[in-house]
Amino acid sequence: MSRRTLARLGAPAAAAVTFLVAAPASAHVTVTPTETAAGAYTVLTFSNGHGCEGSPTKQITIQVPEGINDVTPTRQPFYDVKVVTEKLDQPIEDAHGNKLTERDARVVYTAKTPLPDGQRDAFEVSLQLPEKEGMLAFPVIQTCEKGETAWIEEAPEGSTEEPENPAPAFEVTAATAEDGHGAEESSEKAEPVAADVDEGGDSNLWAGIGAGAGILGLIAGTTALALGRRKA
Repeated sequence: MSRRTLARLGAPAAAAVTFLVAAPASAHVTVTPTETAAGAYTVLTFSNGHGCEGSPTKQITIQVPEGINDVTPTRQPFYDVKVVTEKLDQPIEDAHGNKLTERDARVVYTAKTPLPDGQRDAFEVSLQLPEKEGMLAFPVIQTCEKGETAWIEEAPEGSTEEPENPAPAFEVTAATAEDGHGAEESSEKAEPVAADVDEGGDSNLWAGIGAGAGILGLIAGTTALALGRRKA
């Protein structure tokens, strides 16, 4: 468990550890991405059960990992949603050349009606994945009417055992040509396909038109000559 992660989420480390030992939750918080390729745009769906030993959930706080600077949460009819920002140590430029001095650090869903025991809720967040492959974790604090659960533990690299309160996570896979704006750029560069035409088709066509024009000229000349003789 990371004290730094707990501090970022606004929960004292000692208190969180005490709670996790004394009152483990009964249902995990999970995340399901629509895309996993590095650099791709994806929609993450976080889902949770009642948690907190059956006490209704009243708030879900999703920590945005470093390396992701901008997120867009989907509205949820039973919750108010807020994005909390933090200042960056050093300004950076985004993909469009804009200068950023802060990043989206947390997404907080606060229940209008707490989630009761025996039901589930889902929360969607849209973002662009980092360019780096590997496991990507989103620590979550689940606050209930009685107590809270910190879903922040990450399994050590190479371990096959799941932590007691695992952070929602998934594997960022290798990028492909269609990731990000690739498909859009490909469609912009695509040329319309012309109908098949024989290489000599155009020249034959113009040759035919020229021959036709010559014949018409000859007919016109002959007619003019005949009219001239009659007048004479």
